[in-house]
Amino acid sequence: MREQDQPMTQTMKAMDARARFSQVLNDVYRRRTRVVVEKSGIPVAALVSMRDFQQLQLLEEQRRNALDVLRRSRQAFEDVPLRSCSVKIESALQEVRQDMAAERDAASHP
Repeated sequence: MREQDQPMTQTMKAMDARARFSQVLNDVYRRRTRVVVEKSGIPVAALVSMRDFQQLQLLEEQRRNALDVLRRSRQAFEDVPLRSCSVKIESALQEVRQDMAAERDAASHP
């Protein structure tokens, strides 16, 4: 979906959202708008299309999976001293940088 196809976000008082609930739901369903509902000036809820909600759920799942990978990676190195990790990481980075520089040189001198 292109950026301009994104629905606009509208802020409404809870009382107004309740009074216009059917119309608000229709607008959200048709992806014309996302609605932030305020109570006493404080945002308390949002009404979004199911498509937006499913995308949010997918992003949350991807985030959980990424955090699980990080936790498992950290556990694999629990017994390795921090200094040792830092030295190995710096060495690996230096090796990658050298490889990248060699590739650039090879590409610029065919």
